[in-house]
Amino acid sequence: MALLRMSSPHTYGPGSTARLMRLVILATLPAVFTLSFFFGWGTLINLVWAGLVAIGCEAAVLLLRKRPLAFYLSDNSALLTAILIALALPPLAPWWLTLIGVAFAIVIGKHLYGGMGYNPFNPAMLGYVLLLVSFPAQMSAWAAPAGLEGVSGVEGFSAALHTIFPFLGEPLSIDAYTLATPLELMRENKSLTIDELWQRHPVLWGVGGQGWIWVNVAFFAGGLFLLNQRVFTWHTPVAMLLSLSVMSLLFYAGDDSSSKGSTAFHLLSGATMMGAFFIATDPVTSAVSTRGKLIYGAMIGILVYVIRSWGGYPDGVAFAILLMNMAAPTIDYYTQPRTYGHKKPNKGLAKPD
Repeated sequence: MALLRMSSPHTYGPGSTARLMRLVILATLPAVFTLSFFFGWGTLINLVWAGLVAIGCEAAVLLLRKRPLAFYLSDNSALLTAILIALALPPLAPWWLTLIGVAFAIVIGKHLYGGMGYNPFNPAMLGYVLLLVSFPAQMSAWAAPAGLEGVSGVEGFSAALHTIFPFLGEPLSIDAYTLATPLELMRENKSLTIDELWQRHPVLWGVGGQGWIWVNVAFFAGGLFLLNQRVFTWHTPVAMLLSLSVMSLLFYAGDDSSSKGSTAFHLLSGATMMGAFFIATDPVTSAVSTRGKLIYGAMIGILVYVIRSWGGYPDGVAFAILLMNMAAPTIDYYTQPRTYGHKKPNKGLAKPD
């Protein structure tokens, strides 16, 4: 499947799906290194395991559908889906959790609808949300980040491997390495002022959380690389981050216990930057018109804040993106640009002028 980067009605530059997927995978490397530094070997182990599961599921479904293996496996789309899910999961998530999420994303989220290009929902977020609503305890078991007060350092490779695959050896005790994330602490706070909350929980470091700030910075750096490579345009990520910023400013209550967090906290916590640059910009499931991208991104940012502040889950990025995936076709229908020869945008009903 080839993608054409059009520069005018008369010239074009050929670009392959595989190349674009490789660029996105390359852009995740800063986040991979940052997650590994703060949370240990689990991230790398999950990446390898998720990649193997994705390729295996992709190959199995292609065989059932009687499609050529080499052609479809070489586009790297299954591998990218696996990487995005692995980066969103807790670093020491059990092996079966990754297996379920990745298999669901590939088999149901992608191939049930006909394969890449036909799926209405982002497969990675579909698999992630399945895990989030089905296994909340395992999905909230985030390891304490390196550098946190009272934490000597991240666990070694052997300990991480045995925790993810407990049948290989003695796993770590879950109570020994997990703690609430910054978004969970902020959402559950009912009585403490922001300063008191920050003093009581060392993980709430700086404007966001120990480790999570730099992970978001790493995803932001990867996103800038993709923008520079023209993998996508600026409209969706900027609109999402801007609307999230506006919502956080409108409902910011300062140091009061009812405060939902500052703008910097929301931009540098959870999966904000990953969602803005690596998920919301998926060309298959997002809006494609210029105005549509702005509306699409802005609505994602609003929904992220609403779910984080008043919803049942600490981070609403995945839910917001999936909800807007459903709305993308309607947004595109009403934001089509004016085509040559028409005074108004042609929505399938206009007649030539």
